[in-house]
Amino acid sequence: MTVTDAKSTVPPALSADVMTLAGELAAERSKPEWRKFSLELNDEQKEIQAWAHEFAASVIRPAASEWDEKEATPWPVIQEAAKIGLYGLDANINLFIDPSGLLMPLVQEELFWGDAGIGMSLMGTGLASSAIFSNGTPEQWSEWLPRCYGTLDDVKVAAFCSSEPGAGSDVSAIRTRATYDEKTDEWVINGQKAWATNGGIADIHVVVASVDPTLGSKGQVAFVVPKSEVKGLEMGTKLKKHGLRASHTADVFFDNVRIPGKNVLGGKEKLDARLAKAREGGSSRGNASMATFEMTRHIVGAQAVGIARAAYEFALDYAKGREQFGRPIIDNQGIAFKLADMAMEIDAARLLVWRAAFMSAALMRGEQPDYRNGEGSMAKLKAGEVAVKVTEEAIQILGGNGYTREYPVERMHRDSKIYTIFEGTSEIQRLVISRAISGMRLR
Repeated sequence: MTVTDAKSTVPPALSADVMTLAGELAAERSKPEWRKFSLELNDEQKEIQAWAHEFAASVIRPAASEWDEKEATPWPVIQEAAKIGLYGLDANINLFIDPSGLLMPLVQEELFWGDAGIGMSLMGTGLASSAIFSNGTPEQWSEWLPRCYGTLDDVKVAAFCSSEPGAGSDVSAIRTRATYDEKTDEWVINGQKAWATNGGIADIHVVVASVDPTLGSKGQVAFVVPKSEVKGLEMGTKLKKHGLRASHTADVFFDNVRIPGKNVLGGKEKLDARLAKAREGGSSRGNASMATFEMTRHIVGAQAVGIARAAYEFALDYAKGREQFGRPIIDNQGIAFKLADMAMEIDAARLLVWRAAFMSAALMRGEQPDYRNGEGSMAKLKAGEVAVKVTEEAIQILGGNGYTREYPVERMHRDSKIYTIFEGTSEIQRLVISRAISGMRLR
């Protein structure tokens, strides 16, 4: 074939057939189902995001250092949040009822941008209320969810008690026992819980206990234990923590604590049926701890993104204003490249959080959740590790100033570390993801 012949076989760049095809495709794909993917927030989401940001900037940030030093629950801030509708059952419902799943992560990011310790004091109750919602009956929702938050005149917090001194990541090792007393239709709970947010200062405690140790995690169930109505529930040592100091964390002891039979979440009939199936070797619904954690992992990721963003923004402003050798330190590639990486990693983490949030809201859209590769764990894992790295780099950019308590990045770094530990360590998240992508029961 000659060069001339070869050239003659090349089709024109814009033939009539191509233009026709392009027109047909453009018409077909202008339909609504082709416009589903969007990272654009709607007007209401933007408004709620701005509302939360304003509260974080005007109320939380000015109080952050004080309550971190006090290592005490910031009740005045919680009360202010309740007054404007950012804390309480109505607030939780407002943020959860969203087919996109984004409202809760949006608000969490802003509050934790304000301060993580105070943010956890505001949001720690959500873990207990999520446990009630995910494991309870509609009647139990009505009875217990309002009591988790109290009223405007008497604000309350609630506690979710799962971890134990010998059972952290390994929830199957839970030793707290619940025994049913048929004569009185009561459950009797004995054991110790560790690392309980709001443990002991809450009225409503949601407690995961074993009713049949031979079944491992399948023999566990969650109970509602109202402190004001029982005897034998005592707060142990309040922990002095590395970070999140404004959030109360303590051990909780249960010594022959008696609660009504109806306080088992989901009801006793459902529990008996599940236990019978497990004893026969059949599959049963996941244990109470894991059901709760699965609902909250992307939300925890959003909190970590908020911490990381706060540290990045502070470091960026500092680098623009701090001069060394006659020029701002951001003029140095060593600093500028750090900030570029920080910005990129925060955006990547947020996108994973938003994806998991959208997937978690599938039921609200009339769909079935389709987690295939541990997407919730991906979001929490990435965001937690980004928060630790970004806050550390922020300290490095500030140099000696970053290491002092005169600047907030030191506090942010302390707060960030727990996000690679609680609600599933980074190692556990990698295990969840690897099991999901391999289909194997890796250990």
